[in-house]
Amino acid sequence: MVDVTGVKVFSATKAKERELLGEVITDWIRNNPNFELVDKIVTQSSDSEFHCLTITLFYKHR
Repeated sequence: MVDVTGVKVFSATKAKERELLGEVITDWIRNNPNFELVDKIVTQSSDSEFHCLTITLFYKHR
């Protein structure tokens, strides 16, 4: 079992938001150097009109 002390969820539904999601996540990681990522889950869901991309990061304090 991996020690997890926190979870951060990033989600985007609009095309431009999805394009920028990687940069948003990278900025968050850089701004939180005391967190060590221990796992991640990438989820995509969609219906006839909308597409949602969700990236969930699991971390522990260093």
